[in-house]
Amino acid sequence: MAEPDLRDLDVFMAVARTRNFRRAAVEIRVSVSSLSQRLRDLEERLGVRLMNRTTRSVALTEAGELLLSRVAPALRDVGDALDQVRGLREVASGRLRINAPPPAVDLVLAPMVGPFLGLHPQVDLDIVSESGFVDIVSAGFDAGVRYGEHLAQDMVAIPLSGPQRYVVVASPAYLARRGKPKHPKDLLDHDCIRARYSSGVMHDLEFEKAGQLVKVDPPAKLISTNMNLAMRAALDGAGVWATIDGYVGEALKSGALVSLMEDWCEPFPGPFLYYPSRRQVPPALRAFIDFVAVWRKRETR
Repeated sequence: MAEPDLRDLDVFMAVARTRNFRRAAVEIRVSVSSLSQRLRDLEERLGVRLMNRTTRSVALTEAGELLLSRVAPALRDVGDALDQVRGLREVASGRLRINAPPPAVDLVLAPMVGPFLGLHPQVDLDIVSESGFVDIVSAGFDAGVRYGEHLAQDMVAIPLSGPQRYVVVASPAYLARRGKPKHPKDLLDHDCIRARYSSGVMHDLEFEKAGQLVKVDPPAKLISTNMNLAMRAALDGAGVWATIDGYVGEALKSGALVSLMEDWCEPFPGPFLYYPSRRQVPPALRAFIDFVAVWRKRETR
């Protein structure tokens, strides 16, 4: 019987990473039936069972764990060597699809788009802005952007920006009429401008000071996922708005908005670009990853 080849091991690695036949098939671009048959053939050639699978789960056997621990580093080395050789002839081109939440698009990706496309004229960017969580592999995206607490463990993630900060703001006219909230719980007695996710969920507002975490669910005078509308409403005195500082920097400088409860608004890590931990990264995505690394270095200077 023939010895296993690299394609057999690729199939095994994909299933071992994702613990899901459908996701593994999408990742390595084969049908589920073909993937399943290759895995069975590999087990027959080795004479041992590598995985226990049911309709709901996939688990490695002791033999599977051993093979994974020994083969994974070797395949990474082989993949890196082949990618380096291909990189000598590959030019970044084609369509690069990225899914990202609106704040990451508005405040982080938007300034990058022009310079990146200027450096890589053969790349076409397709950026979809949505607040809901998306399975980027099954949805056909090359990469996604999310904040750290929402990243899947089987993804490679790189920081897109430095720390960000939530701010609570209101117009001088609103504050003259209603007074200044000084503690997060004071917001329960104020009109607030809130956002709802595409899933329909409206999360509590979270504040932290000196390790003390406070969550509040204040009344919403306006609910909107549109940042321009929320900004306009805040400027017009419709209520108190909790948002990321990048949206309101100019308004705070001009005095059109006033920052509130600053001691309760601590910085948090910025968004991450993430993509499947597959061996071969498409040239357009690799070019964007390299661009982000250079961009971040300039940011920190």
